[in-house]
Formats: sequence, structure tokens, C-alpha cells
Amino acid sequence: MSKKLWIVILFIVVIVAGWGIGKYTTPSASQVDGTDISQQPDLQGQPVESEPSAVVGSADNSQDPSDDSASGNTDADGENAVSPSPSPVAENDDDDVKPEPTDAPVTSRPPAKPTDSAEEGSSGSDDSIETAAEPESLTVLVNKQYKLPDNYKPDDLVYPDVPFLFSDKIEKRMMRKTAAAALEELFAAARKDGVHLAGVSAYRSQSTQTRLFNNYVARDGEAKARTYSAVPGHSEHQTGLAIDVSGSDGKCAAESCFAGTKEANWLEKHVAEFGYIIRFPEGKQSITGYKYEPWHIRYVGTEIASSVVDRDITLEEYYDAVPVSR
Repeated sequence: MSKKLWIVILFIVVIVAGWGIGKYTTPSASQVDGTDISQQPDLQGQPVESEPSAVVGSADNSQDPSDDSASGNTDADGENAVSPSPSPVAENDDDDVKPEPTDAPVTSRPPAKPTDSAEEGSSGSDDSIETAAEPESLTVLVNKQYKLPDNYKPDDLVYPDVPFLFSDKIEKRMMRKTAAAALEELFAAARKDGVHLAGVSAYRSQSTQTRLFNNYVARDGEAKARTYSAVPGHSEHQTGLAIDVSGSDGKCAAESCFAGTKEANWLEKHVAEFGYIIRFPEGKQSITGYKYEPWHIRYVGTEIASSVVDRDITLEEYYDAVPVSR
């Protein structure tokens, strides 16, 4: 063979050998890492979920995802329905334990005077009405500041065996048992002194007090009504420990003209002997919040009654719970 022919044959062999090596070592365009991507779905144009940022509160995540205030997800009170995550140590972390509302009524006892243990009641601002700690106590303090539990009714009401200005055995003739027994002794003692008393109004339910108070407001306006009538829930009559009294003739019953009568004078002088006090004495309206009512007596027991009368003070002053007027 000629030299030119050998050169042509050698060139062909080199080309063929190179083509064969490339066929078995170079992956096709449809194969990567052993996976045939030609069988995968076409993702072009499909939405892609991004991973959340690893750093909460970074520049790319200005809104804390736990704060629902931005989305308007609030509860009925306007507070966020879902609060940000609490700190590791938190109060009230039990879902069944809710913090007490700040404006809820507070149970407490009145301050004790130096030589006596406290019972119920205390002074406070007009906007801080409190509930008597022990409404069943015979020495409970109920006034413009301290109220009874809603619809409270004593469970030992009885009919005292004393004359009233009416004969029917109705609600306002009843008193708590201890107070009723003391009232019977008081009436008997007055009768021995030639003073004939009669009951006018004793126990009143909260619904009765509501009706009366609303009538007084309609007649005289609320400001004036509050000077002589208790807001429902704040009436001593509801305790079953208070009673309005008059002479047996009924003249000036629960009226200012009762002051100065022989019945009023006898009561002022002797009620403490039987555990009663004139609850709203003359000249003390700035403390009690009520005008002088010589007919309204309240049972507190002989010890407190004697102290109140001897010191010429009110029940609020006895408990160091003043002022209460509003």
C-alpha cells in the first residue's frame, strides 16, 4: 500500500475509537446522578413554598408570627386572642386558671380598732365598692362602701313578738333570730317605762329595696334619694339586723318629726343596753352618708353598741372605716 493510504486508514481508526469511548463514559442530557430527570414533572410556573426564616424577627420577618394583633384576631374585649409566647416562668399558666378582673368586687374585713378584732367592712373610694366578707355576721358593716352579696337573704329570719303598725306577717316584719330576741326585750323595757313602740319596717329583700329606691329616685332625683335611701345591695334592712320603729300611734313614722319625741329620746338613751345603736346619728351625715334617722336602729351586740354610744361615734368610726359618703 502506498503511504497515503495508511495515513487515511489510521485517521479513520482514531476517529472510530474516540467515538466509542465517548459513548460509554459521557451521560446523556436526560441523566444526572443516576436519576432520569426526563421522568420528573415539569415544575416550571408552579408555586414554591419557601422555608421559614431561621431567625425570628430578622429584617425579612418584621412581624412576630405569634402576634395576632396585626391580623385583627381579637377577642370580645379587644385584647389579642392569641398572645405572644409567655416567658419560661409565668403566672396563671394553667388554662383553667384565669386572673381576677381588676374591677371585680373585693372581699375584705374592716380595720380593727386598737383593742378589738375586726369584723367586716372597710373604707374605700367611691369607685371601689367592696363586698362584706361575712354577711352572716351579727356585726357586719353594710353601707355605701360595703355591699351584701347579690340577693343575699339570711337563713334565720323569724317574726319578733312585738307590735307593728300593721298586722300582716309579711317580709318587712321579719328579723334575724338574735336581733329579734333582743328587740323583744327592748320593747318590753320601753313599755315598763311607759313608752309604747311599734315596728315600721324590718327585713327587706334586695328586690324590695330596688323598687323603693327607684321610686325615691323618680320622685326626688338620685342625688337626694341617696341621702335617705340605700342603693340596692347596700341596705342594712337586707341584713335582717335593722328595723325602723315609731310610737304605737304611728305618728311621724320614719319621718324627721320623730326626732325629739319621747319614743326617740328613750331609744337614744337605752338601745345600747339591748345591743342596738342609732345607726345614723345626728351630725354624722358626712361619715355615714345618710341624714339623721332617730327611728333606724341596728343590732350589733352589747359590746360594740356600748362602745359606739359611750364614745359618741358611728359604726364606721368604730371600724376606722371612714369616709364612706358618696
